Amino acid sequence: MRNREPIAQVLREWLPASGLVLEIASGTGEHAAYFAETFSRLEWQPSDVHRDALTSIRAWRAHRPLANLREPVELDASSADWPVEQADAVLSINMVHISPWASALGLLDGASRLLAPGHPLILYGPWLTDAAPTAPSNLAFDADLKRRDPEWGLRKVKDFTVEAQARGLHLEGQVVMPANNLMLLLRRR
Repeated sequence: MRNREPIAQVLREWLPASGLVLEIASGTGEHAAYFAETFSRLEWQPSDVHRDALTSIRAWRAHRPLANLREPVELDASSADWPVEQADAVLSINMVHISPWASALGLLDGASRLLAPGHPLILYGPWLTDAAPTAPSNLAFDADLKRRDPEWGLRKVKDFTVEAQARGLHLEGQVVMPANNLMLLLRRR
């Protein structure tokens, strides 16, 4: 939760004024509840692949009954079958590195299907970039992730954006965030 306000500051600039935000891999639902309250003109659609996360999101909805915070949906980013057909923005916080590369590619595939031209795909998390040396803490985190699952690990912004471009999504912005994280803004063309 310590990152929610810095993320919200960037989202204020990148999210549309109204419409539906599909949050991929909402986890506990704390961010979804906070962002739904912060961005009350947007409909917030939380999702996750894990049933325990969906239960937690429902508990947050009960704790914060917000009209714009929708019932969570089960969504596997790597699947071609998503339970949402359209979104005005897609947001993913801390998913790409804690999932197989196939899930990152599935996120791009799904965003390219759901988003109309000009609409954003926004990501937050630790990334590897050629623009700056990787912090030792991120290198240690990457090694730990790979020990837990060899398909996990920090992704290179360059590799991700090459795959995004092949799907009609183009990198428009990057913001350096606290704790050696980045936010990426991609738009559907």
